[in-house]
Amino acid sequence: QVQLVEFGGGLVQAGGSLRLSCAASGSIWEINAMAWYRQAPGKQRDLVATITSDGRPNYADSVKGRFTISRDNAKNTVSLQMNSLKPEDTAVYYCNAHIVTILRDTDNYWGQGTQVTVSS
Repeated sequence: QVQLVEFGGGLVQAGGSLRLSCAASGSIWEINAMAWYRQAPGKQRDLVATITSDGRPNYADSVKGRFTISRDNAKNTVSLQMNSLKPEDTAVYYCNAHIVTILRDTDNYWGQGTQVTVSS
């Protein structure tokens, strides 16, 4: 059994910063790509950033230069540093990880989501 738990959402003024973290736990053999998604009210869930197992990041155009994704493979964590936040960044942010379990099953896992609200 695998679980992803997110931390760090909240309310911030435009131009401010927040850091999200996500910890994976359970019967993990290895974690491949990890990612952050977000979903605003009434909209689809969109990819924000991904990071490969060897640390190569990729970003949505809307967050390039403002957000930084990182991971700690020893701790099975992924983080998202969000700077210069804008009201349009307001959404529920979800952690995602492609995980191989100790039984060698592979699946995509999701966290429960954390609310980020940016006030203007």
